[in-house]
Amino acid sequence: MTGTGPDTHELAGIVLALEPELVALRRDLHAHPEPSWQEFRTTEVIRARLAAAGLSPEVAKIGTGVMCDVGTGGPMVAIRADIDALRLTDTKDAPYRSTVEGVCHACGHDLHAAATLGAGLALAQVLAAHDGAGRVRLIFQPAEEAIPSGASALVAEGVMDGVDAAFSLHVDPSHPVGTVAVSAGPITSTADQLEIRLKGPGGHTGRPHQTADLAHIAGRIVVDLPAALSRLTDPRDGVNLTFGSIQVGDAANVVATDARLLASLRTTGRGAWDLAPGLLRRVLAGIVEPLGATWELDHNRGAPPIVNDPWAVSVIERVAGHVLGPDRVGPTVQSGGGEDFSWYGEHAPVGYLRLGVATPGAPLVDIHAGSFDLDERAIALGARVLAGTALEALADLRARIA
Repeated sequence: MTGTGPDTHELAGIVLALEPELVALRRDLHAHPEPSWQEFRTTEVIRARLAAAGLSPEVAKIGTGVMCDVGTGGPMVAIRADIDALRLTDTKDAPYRSTVEGVCHACGHDLHAAATLGAGLALAQVLAAHDGAGRVRLIFQPAEEAIPSGASALVAEGVMDGVDAAFSLHVDPSHPVGTVAVSAGPITSTADQLEIRLKGPGGHTGRPHQTADLAHIAGRIVVDLPAALSRLTDPRDGVNLTFGSIQVGDAANVVATDARLLASLRTTGRGAWDLAPGLLRRVLAGIVEPLGATWELDHNRGAPPIVNDPWAVSVIERVAGHVLGPDRVGPTVQSGGGEDFSWYGEHAPVGYLRLGVATPGAPLVDIHAGSFDLDERAIALGARVLAGTALEALADLRARIA
């Protein structure tokens, strides 16, 4: 810890006093989840609480999401929470179970929002007593689960203007409550969605040579397209093209006139992701066109990998070690999942940490499962780590300026 500026010890008592409210907020958001781009109630709950604290929150121009600056003068860091829920059924037996059919906070964004709000309220009190210590921009972002996502929209609005560093967290049910996992370098993967549509004249299965056999062509795509990408991209970029849906015809003796394939494209490296749009079209043309069919590709680009800045990681490690104990902070590995926090990293150094939320001894239930739940003791701990990280980063940035 730097020992300069506001003391992170001040945060502990403030967050402790807020903890019952933060738990209640998380339960409220969990019971009333909203999918991507529809987070209107969530936005208003967050905006109203920040306004009640005497702050000046603003709803994003895109209609959902909230931004709010606290503190005055000096450098500025951002802390970000995503606030949307997933479209799946909540299967838990809990008093805060989702009341919205087919929508559930199964990715922990309810905790992200509550912890970031708690951190913001605590930082507002601490920075108010230390004029010029720096500013913190609170970002409550919509549509992390969507493609295109909320991060790119907020960046286009200018949410990163003047920001010197940004930090965020994500729940991790593979780690026990009271722990943090973080590492420098790539920490997530890209995550694109593909839709391939094939068309042909159709015909009789007894005479496939007189038409374009879309079932055969679809099978070739499923096998040959991933294989070709693996030969045309750097293997260190870890290309993973996996098909989740293949729809071709509905009769045994009819060659279909239409086919539709859905897939996800993930890469661990930025290089292959940048090359993918051109490579996909080139290889598809080589597979489909010689066999007499036509094709269309919708390639919905997700986000590049989050690349954690070494300095930002060192700040998180210092603070998390102080809050949780040095033996409760360890490294993590790159995930195959995507996360649009990476778009903030195009404009400033970023630090993205994984917050342990598992109750010791409880069965492991992964995120994106309808029965996912978390240990609510992690909410206040997340708030303390986020707030402390913001203060520590501001102190480092002020020291650089001096």
